[in-house]
Amino acid sequence: MTSASSEKTGYENHVPDRNLAMELVRVTEAAAIAASPWVGYGDKNKADGAAVDAMRAFMDTVSMAGTVVIGEGEKDEAPMLFNGEEVGDGSGAPVDVAVDPIDGTRLTAMGYNNALSVFAVAERGTMFDPSAVFYMDKLVVGPEAADFVDLRLPVKQNVALVAKALDKPASQVTVCVLDRPRHEGLVKEIREAGARVKFILDGDVAAAIAAARPDTGVDMMMGIGGTPEGIVTACAIKATGGVIQGRLAPTDETEKQRALDAGLDLDAVLSTNDLVTSDHCYFAATGITDGDLLRGVRFVDGRVVTQSIVMRSWSGTVRTVDAEHDVRKWSKWLEDRGTRTGR
Repeated sequence: MTSASSEKTGYENHVPDRNLAMELVRVTEAAAIAASPWVGYGDKNKADGAAVDAMRAFMDTVSMAGTVVIGEGEKDEAPMLFNGEEVGDGSGAPVDVAVDPIDGTRLTAMGYNNALSVFAVAERGTMFDPSAVFYMDKLVVGPEAADFVDLRLPVKQNVALVAKALDKPASQVTVCVLDRPRHEGLVKEIREAGARVKFILDGDVAAAIAAARPDTGVDMMMGIGGTPEGIVTACAIKATGGVIQGRLAPTDETEKQRALDAGLDLDAVLSTNDLVTSDHCYFAATGITDGDLLRGVRFVDGRVVTQSIVMRSWSGTVRTVDAEHDVRKWSKWLEDRGTRTGR
């Protein structure tokens, strides 16, 4: 086991270096900037393609020997960073990489809130393999309520526990839920518990992290969402002191059997540490559109303005990075849409 002192020097080649966090945010900034010309233009695949191109180019300059274990393109049927792809310059620690150039491609295409570019890294072999079951039931709260909630408890009880931990009535508890028909019963239970529901259209990584952060207006996130997004969220939660709990939710008998064949317990509640076992995790996200967590990309007086969040689990450090970029230096990634697509 690597000691804290050796990790902090960055000389142990099997542990990611602390400076990796700031390298990652440059990657998410690039993807967000490249996606920004497509905001509101209705073509989520073109937006994703622009973000993927930029992310791949910048990711290959990062000091790491990364392997993509969660690449969202296969799900989205869009240009992608595929599972198994080797990324980074090969000079640093061997790491698992979970990446989504745009978490919320539909949000970006429609100009809705809460679209992010996200990038998470952990020591090699420490991320849960989400390939057997794509969806999981999730519960996310911040550090104040982390020791009290339990996904196996009734919704009403969890709401009451969060209200008590936050020292406010249930009527002031806000629960974020993906707006899906499958959540009709959950929404009814939340409201019967006295709490408020805040619907999101897509992008549950942003919502989950908002639930674990102060002053976002979100106290909990509940409901069924993507297993890959749950693992990405776990990398961020490691730094915040909150908790994510998940229970695999197969969509059909084929997926259920695949999970059983993989030796997975479908009744088990997976904790943050089950989803990512390493204490050396890094997470970076940059806003593409405005949201509860971050502001989106803006163009002001010849500058591209971005806002990002960067987290490092070992130290529990969370940084908000406000950056300005000379638009002329980013012309390659901000070409006219017609130029980029050949129209």
